Amino acid sequence: MKLNLLWATLRLMTRFPVPEKWADGVEFRQLGRGVPYFPLVGLFVGVVAALAALLVSQTGGGIYLGAAVWALAMALLTGGFHLDGLADTCDGIFSARSRERMLAIMKDSRLGTFGGLALIFCILLKVMAVTGLSSRPPAELFVLLVCAPVVSRAGLVLGMYGQRYAREGEGLGTLYIGGILFHEAAITLLIGALIVVALTGLHGVVAMLVTWGLMACLVRYLRTRLGGQTGDTLGALAETGETLFLLALMWS
Repeated sequence: MKLNLLWATLRLMTRFPVPEKWADGVEFRQLGRGVPYFPLVGLFVGVVAALAALLVSQTGGGIYLGAAVWALAMALLTGGFHLDGLADTCDGIFSARSRERMLAIMKDSRLGTFGGLALIFCILLKVMAVTGLSSRPPAELFVLLVCAPVVSRAGLVLGMYGQRYAREGEGLGTLYIGGILFHEAAITLLIGALIVVALTGLHGVVAMLVTWGLMACLVRYLRTRLGGQTGDTLGALAETGETLFLLALMWS
């Protein structure tokens, strides 16, 4: 794997100020080969967001404010990229229209009622989950918060490998959906799993497996409703994965 592909992937999926020259030589159509770097992108985002959350909570802000800062940092670091996909997906899926109409609604840039509710409940659940984990020692809480985006980014391959693009024509999602190879999907999941094991031992593995299992169920549901996946559904999958991992940790 080439390092410039890592920087190109980081530029695509986050708002980190990666110099353009670091990604020299990577063409747009080559970005799909950067999937194995997804867990590392999650690691970068997770470390920064977790540091911000613990800095606030441990310097007088309290865990409630710290949890809110974590959720805000995650949104800012990704430019709301995945939250937008979550909102669009929920607007379409819960419209109870035909497949074609659902896809058209998802493409509409306007925020609907179901999209707004999805954003509210997603952020609320994240804040409540982080607050629920606050009884853990700060060092343990830090690594768990770091692992949340690692697990969700690695799990995105469940919505890519063996899937079809639900729309006609091309979009950013076509670089990934149905376009990655088995070994790329396997390596991505393995890297994600190794990071979780390295940071948490076996403690986070159960939550990781539960999360990936539920993400796979969501992928199947979306395929049934939409006839495939889109870039928006991948965004929804990323946000759902983060939330599920945090909630799973509360019972593991």
